[in-house]
Amino acid sequence: MRVYIPATFDMLSSLAEARSLTARGGWGFAVTPALLEFYTSGDEEEIAHLAFQDAARASLRLLATGQPERFPHRRVVVSADIEDGSVEVSPESGESVVRLDPPQVDLSDIVCFHVDIAGSEAATAAAVEVVDAADLGDEDAELTVGDALDNFMAWYEVQELDALVQLL
Repeated sequence: MRVYIPATFDMLSSLAEARSLTARGGWGFAVTPALLEFYTSGDEEEIAHLAFQDAARASLRLLATGQPERFPHRRVVVSADIEDGSVEVSPESGESVVRLDPPQVDLSDIVCFHVDIAGSEAATAAAVEVVDAADLGDEDAELTVGDALDNFMAWYEVQELDALVQLL
């Protein structure tokens, strides 16, 4: 199953060293039966994009902790192919939410990375400040978060990890 794991740039740096990534809290996002049921129209690629967007929004929450040292205003999403037996759907937490057991993902299971480009940092910084308010229904905050989610995230092949971490 393709799983989208929210991350930070610091988590990518750790992945480059350890060759494995621990999904924060063991959570990820995927095309689940609940997501397919909720969105009755759209092809699989469009629905997968919705799960990806949920992961990108969750990356905002990781950035909101204030812990990232490098690139604290760039979202990161890691795409991985995880064996179905290690993925438990969790529809009560959201249509696309899955729990990984174990939460560690080997580099060999990772397909690619998506990272905000430099031009997206201002919108991401603004969204980080209001993501909690958006989750609580604040319409202005939701618009700010939406602006960040609409921004382009650069795509990197897994083979580019070391160069990405060293050169960016």
